[in-house]
Amino acid sequence: MGADFASIIFWEILKMTDINESAQTFQFQTETKQLLKILIHSIYTDQDVFLRELISNASDALTRLKFVMLTEKEGVDTDADPGVWITVDKENKTITIRDNGIGMTRDEIVENLGTIAHSGVKQFMDAITESNANLTDIIGQFGVGFYSAFMVAEEIEVHTRAYKKDEEAILWRSNGEEQYTLEKSDKKDRGTEIILHLNENAEEFLEEYRVQTAIKKYSDFIPYPIVVGDSEEPVNRQTALWRQTPMSIEEEEYKNFYQQYTMDFEAPLTKLHLTIDAPVQMYSLLYIPSNPERTMFSPRQQDGLELYARKVLIQEYTLDLLPHSFRFIQGVIDSEDIPLNVSRETIQSTRVMRQIKKVITSRVISHLKEMQRKESSDYANFWEAYQQFIKEGIATDDEYSEKLTDLLVFHTNKQPDEWISLDQYIEAMPEGQEKIYYLLAADYSSAAISPHLELMEEKDYEVLFLAEDVDPFMMLRLQNYKEKSFANIAAEEVNSDEKTDDSQKDDEKEEQEHMGLVSHFKSTLSERVSDVRLTTRLARSPARLVDAGGEMTQEMQRVYEMLNRDFEKPNKVLEINAAHPLIQKLEQLPEDDPRSSLIIEQIFEDTLLLEGIHPNPASMIERIQKIMEASLE
Repeated sequence: MGADFASIIFWEILKMTDINESAQTFQFQTETKQLLKILIHSIYTDQDVFLRELISNASDALTRLKFVMLTEKEGVDTDADPGVWITVDKENKTITIRDNGIGMTRDEIVENLGTIAHSGVKQFMDAITESNANLTDIIGQFGVGFYSAFMVAEEIEVHTRAYKKDEEAILWRSNGEEQYTLEKSDKKDRGTEIILHLNENAEEFLEEYRVQTAIKKYSDFIPYPIVVGDSEEPVNRQTALWRQTPMSIEEEEYKNFYQQYTMDFEAPLTKLHLTIDAPVQMYSLLYIPSNPERTMFSPRQQDGLELYARKVLIQEYTLDLLPHSFRFIQGVIDSEDIPLNVSRETIQSTRVMRQIKKVITSRVISHLKEMQRKESSDYANFWEAYQQFIKEGIATDDEYSEKLTDLLVFHTNKQPDEWISLDQYIEAMPEGQEKIYYLLAADYSSAAISPHLELMEEKDYEVLFLAEDVDPFMMLRLQNYKEKSFANIAAEEVNSDEKTDDSQKDDEKEEQEHMGLVSHFKSTLSERVSDVRLTTRLARSPARLVDAGGEMTQEMQRVYEMLNRDFEKPNKVLEINAAHPLIQKLEQLPEDDPRSSLIIEQIFEDTLLLEGIHPNPASMIERIQKIMEASLE
């Protein structure tokens, strides 16, 4: 239900309402009554938004008065500091919202309160578009505002007196159904006083704390003091930190705002304060917490940013302004340009919203890249806490996958204790290396002792360690980076690619010399391996397992395992190093020696462990005991 619908309502009411300016009672027809019910009972979802709307209207009245006081020097009532006052009367079941803003004349009441979805602010905005006045505090030019009060009130009284000293005060009264009345009011000062006679379903608002809670939620940054009850202290903070220039804010202020906002007593890892004029007008203050896990005391237990329109909260948890992979970011976005529906509760999906998301996402990624370059230790803390989110985004986000790849950093075989970027990896590649090599492992310590590294280290190639659960998902998507393809060093094709013609001949010669050994491995392991062959690509390890090729890659297998998907796991190829002392002594044993099959079984299960595949511990323990007994004999 958008602006077009509101416009239709406005013109229909004009046609259906018989307004006689000399009369005190204005009668609505049945159709108008139905329209009021639609506006009151169908548009708004939460009752407490009536306070947001009425306070926003009061703020507009104060801002308009400020402008008038600058342009009209004569005849203006300038007494009293601007503010909004709210009082509750439990005995009479009323709540009163009072401001000392610009007020309304009789004609303006008829125009603004006698027709639905009409706002005097629109005319005010049109009248001064060519002036240099700062209008960022004007809130109410969108929405049906005032009529939301009928959600909680069975009757509303509006006492108002316009800002000029000789204006008379007027009382507007209505039950929100068939008519409203106008009469003189005894109000002495300028501004507007709205008295809501609450219905039985809204008596919770007779408690001051309930009113204060709604103010803190929606109107905390209204630029005028909002006072509740007899207190002299404003409920609202008034100053929206994100709308100030970054140069004027101390680090302690940023920290205090974050801790009040999240109740996180740890300092955030980093912050990003943005003031943007093009392609959209927007203010933003974003934080990355030190830990992705929220504390039990955090008032924000859901993902999403707080979305403000002109310092008034519109949505408490907005998920559409950042990619899903950045859902850990906390903060606020405030824009003059956000397109809202008539109730100001729902954002309309438009080009503006897509632009805001694009701008914010781009700035966040740029901020993190800058952090990576200039504050490596801070970035390391960020990465250790949030890498799973970035990798998830690379795996699943079609729009931002490529940009998120720039944020990746890795441990490697050459730098196991440092985090290096893909750009740093490529820059350090030796001559002749054409691919970016990586190793999937159960953990970083297992990766560091993997036999697959021996072939790479022989060539002085650096290998990225991937030991997080999300890594296989990411590598299914991540095929290239800056024209360099990725290659898993445990894959058969990688081992084949790295073989020279001489090494191929050496392998064939080895196969002939050790046919009996290979046969013994094959007969012992049987269908548990797809093949057994010798390799000259191992230096320190007796054996290793490599993928046999085909569509079911190591990455796909791990993904299926994590998803608990049923699939037939392909057997791997066992490569054995005939030059290793253990293999040489094994080859010297007679085939009928009971130690021979025990050792072959244990070598195979050792390679499984190095691949992160856990064999049966009971059978392994029994086998190791037999091997130890045999060695002692």
